[in-house]
Amino acid sequence: MHKKNSKRRWIIITVIVLVLTNAASLFIGSNYLLSPNGSVSVDNNTYNEIMKFKKLFAIRDELYKYYDGKIDDNALVTGAIKGMTSALNDPYTVYMDQQETKDFNSQIQGEEYVGLGMQVEAKDNKVVVVTAFDDSPAQKAGIKSGDAIVKVNGTDVTGKDLDKAVAMMKGKAGTSVKVTIYRAGKGTFDITATRQSIVMNTVTGEMLSNNIGYIQMSMFDENTGANFNKKMAELKAQGMKALILDLRDNPGGLLTACVDVTSNFVPKDKTIVSMIDKNNSKEVYKSKGGDYIGMPLVVLVNENTASASEIFSGAIRDYKLGTLVGVKTFGKGIVQNVFDTGNGTQLKVTISKYYTPNGENIHHKGIKPDIEIKYPDNLKNLPYDRDTDPQFKKALEIIKSKVK
Repeated sequence: MHKKNSKRRWIIITVIVLVLTNAASLFIGSNYLLSPNGSVSVDNNTYNEIMKFKKLFAIRDELYKYYDGKIDDNALVTGAIKGMTSALNDPYTVYMDQQETKDFNSQIQGEEYVGLGMQVEAKDNKVVVVTAFDDSPAQKAGIKSGDAIVKVNGTDVTGKDLDKAVAMMKGKAGTSVKVTIYRAGKGTFDITATRQSIVMNTVTGEMLSNNIGYIQMSMFDENTGANFNKKMAELKAQGMKALILDLRDNPGGLLTACVDVTSNFVPKDKTIVSMIDKNNSKEVYKSKGGDYIGMPLVVLVNENTASASEIFSGAIRDYKLGTLVGVKTFGKGIVQNVFDTGNGTQLKVTISKYYTPNGENIHHKGIKPDIEIKYPDNLKNLPYDRDTDPQFKKALEIIKSKVK
């Protein structure tokens, strides 16, 4: 995902907002719009585009005539814009209000937030739990990877409502939130958890035996690149000669952070990822070079390894720089940009498809690992134990054979 601020306004949105504040001021004809500040002349194409939305204005007037309750024009405008993005049926294209924008930015910037401490993603039009952080309210309440969140405090949520669901689960420390869960084999049930401060630490690691390093990366936020380099330097100082990088349940994040991490292993100026937008414009991101090119590497992936994690995995696979172990990845081969839409709001929109160095778009397909090993279902409901994890054990076996 790109993160980019822009002060551009779409003229259609601007005029809609203007007219919604005074619907009676709309004058149809001669390509003029009469606003409270005077008439505005528009060209034929723009005028015709605006007139497609006249039903929206008519509905607003009917609400003012007949609705027996309080009407907030700002709420109507927000609802109309959210409706437009929702109609695209793309869970990654969303309009975020002020609170949703604040929550979204706190996550990608790696800031502390108050919530339940879990990662979720949109999958099959459901809000699905990727992972519950260790010792988090979510984990303590019994929420597990693979659970589908169907309601938050009684409000239905689907994959289209991903950002809304995340915002609803955040709040003040010490307050509770009721989450309705659907779990395969158990059905639907309620869980109540108490919000607490969550400090995001996306990079953790340690030295194993035989000079093998192990790093787990939970997502790519603004601090991930620097924290990854710091952890790699620590492990190298302890004698690391090979690395197991665990990207299981990593939903992705910032493209810039992904390029920083991937550059550690890909020779300088080699393509890491390329993106092509709707106008067939191509943008290529190349390796900056790093200190660990040629280091033996095994990457653990699973069905929740997505987006930026798949960009990393695709580069490692295409250049044959390491071994992928696990199961086929999620399959998110599209990129989003974030635009500033004023007053503390933002629009996150899918802008392009991305391609691995070999030119493959993995959207809805995923990346098949070099060695496929499934994590047993009977272990998913038990506390994690590395000694019984067949994917980790295979990764360790492979990396040991590469250490000289």
